[in-house]
Amino acid sequence: MSFEIRKIVSYVEETLIEGGKATDKPVTMVGLAVVMKNPWSGRGFVEDLRTEIKANCSELGALMVQRLVDAIGGAEKIEAYGKAAVVGADGEIEHASAVIHNLRFGNHYRQAVNAKSYLSFTNKRGGPGTSIQIPMMHKDDEGARSHYVTLEMQIEDAPRADEIVVVLGASDGGRLHPRIGNRYIDLEELAAEQAQ
Repeated sequence: MSFEIRKIVSYVEETLIEGGKATDKPVTMVGLAVVMKNPWSGRGFVEDLRTEIKANCSELGALMVQRLVDAIGGAEKIEAYGKAAVVGADGEIEHASAVIHNLRFGNHYRQAVNAKSYLSFTNKRGGPGTSIQIPMMHKDDEGARSHYVTLEMQIEDAPRADEIVVVLGASDGGRLHPRIGNRYIDLEELAAEQAQ
């Protein structure tokens, strides 16, 4: 691995009851995080980030997707997906973005789950123990609000000032008791209201 990885962290959350109501099918969300040295840290303003992206992001994406798929029990179980990156204090938001916002990284995940939707995301700056939110959406239907879910996790000692935490998230279902409909219902209702 060309990026210098300090640790790999997995987080698993299984929800059985929501709003006081149990479910027949629990929902499992998994976060897979890589804590890596920021390759641009300490170099001043780096004009072109593409050298490191082209050299390292595909390998990182392949590693992370395989570990995530293994953690949730197979690519076929994944219904919702997303990604996140947190850069330490000595880095730029652009450094976090550079690692996750490129096809060399993201296509590994899209292809593994045969997805149609784009990968929802967050990227931010933070210190050790910062809250990491991984927003997710249905892998095939951006309008399926039932699968607008967010996994939250933290790593007590990351990111350090010269690190980036890169995270992939997966869910084997949506919220337990979705009741707000999808965006297509809203579009139909708004069109009907405007036609009156």
